[in-house]
Amino acid sequence: MIEIRNVSKRFDTVQALSGVSAKMEEGHVFGLIGTNGAGKSTLMRAICGVYQLDEGEILIDGEPVYNNPAVKAKVMYISDDQYYVGSTPMDMANFYKDLYPNFSMERFLSMMAILQLDPKRNVNTFSKGMKKQMSVLLGVSAGTKYLLCDETFDGLDPVIRQAIKRLLAGEMEAGKVTPIITSHNLRELEDICESVGLLHKGGILFTKDIEEMKLGMYKVQVAYDSNEPIEKLKASFPVMNESHTGTLYTLTLRGRAEEIEKMILGLNPRFYEVLPLSLEEIFIGETEVLGYDFTNLTE
Repeated sequence: MIEIRNVSKRFDTVQALSGVSAKMEEGHVFGLIGTNGAGKSTLMRAICGVYQLDEGEILIDGEPVYNNPAVKAKVMYISDDQYYVGSTPMDMANFYKDLYPNFSMERFLSMMAILQLDPKRNVNTFSKGMKKQMSVLLGVSAGTKYLLCDETFDGLDPVIRQAIKRLLAGEMEAGKVTPIITSHNLRELEDICESVGLLHKGGILFTKDIEEMKLGMYKVQVAYDSNEPIEKLKASFPVMNESHTGTLYTLTLRGRAEEIEKMILGLNPRFYEVLPLSLEEIFIGETEVLGYDFTNLTE
């Protein structure tokens, strides 16, 4: 388990992390989401022991990670902006083989062949997506207990994206690795993550199971003969989001499902249905509550 305890980190005048606390359980895929500049990459680097913290501590399996080579060897970090040692994938593989005792060269070369990537080709001639693929294969081949993936799916085409997701899911199900993933593509995280943490302005708002997050927030589509029932509905429950086309309203409401449905029916709708909330809608709703709302930007 990775334990983050009241962690703070400042760079000159920028407070990158402020009092962050979270737990990332072994054997579960954890997604880290947040606004731009929220501190996701800083937190990932802190977890793998790159940064010395101003306050707090990060423990991996009960031991501090900073300045602790034995603990760092349990963690592999795939950066969004990867640095390449040498000029070829083989150079990178040999470098990681010296760092990680469980690195499997055989597995790395096998997966490279499956994805039709030449291990002797100059990395500078790879596309962004090919570099991402190589980085993921290096990470999986490292044989670490925890794999930190920073914007791993960015730049991958749909076919390769699905292949990488299946690879990570297979590794986790086999008990070989616990992935921690950051992404701006919340649909990707919803597919593979069991729990998420929401970062905002350097602080963590919550860590929750994805299904638990959806409780207490509901999206409904409803149509009435007049606007009066809509106004009564909006006055009775906190409205997270609202749109309409003619008399058909789509509302994201906070409250108990049975109470929301009871009131909708009591106002005699012409039509209504309850729709599943996406992780992206939850993220937008939670951050808008904190004032991170640019819906009026073009007005």
